[in-house]
Amino acid sequence: MLKNLMYVTVYVTDQDRALAFYTEGLGLQKRIDYTGPDGRFLTVAAGDDPVEIILWPGGQGQGQGQADVVPGPVFLESDDLVEEFKVLRSRGVEFDQPEPVPYPFGVRVTAVDPDGNRIELRQRGGGRGGDS
Repeated sequence: MLKNLMYVTVYVTDQDRALAFYTEGLGLQKRIDYTGPDGRFLTVAAGDDPVEIILWPGGQGQGQGQADVVPGPVFLESDDLVEEFKVLRSRGVEFDQPEPVPYPFGVRVTAVDPDGNRIELRQRGGGRGGDS
């Protein structure tokens, strides 16, 4: 029986540059950095979350298409996305909207990594900073 999501893969053109973005920019933690016969297996994750993002060598990101139609391959959750957005922006993280926006299930904004991968940031609830 399947029980947990383990990994999500994001294809990157430079693993070191991607690692810097995900750790220094988004504030995630490096979990695995192993170089073996199949290449470098590099993962990051948010806090103690068991789901890890694999930063795998590959082509350009998923960022082509309309923002309303093409979600990113990774969704990260925040308890206070409006404040988190300010911190991430101060670290140089780029976004495809000028600020987080309310939507029917909470608050959202999309970060874009150096390879064009869309990183969806969400806060559950009915509006800015709230859980309604």
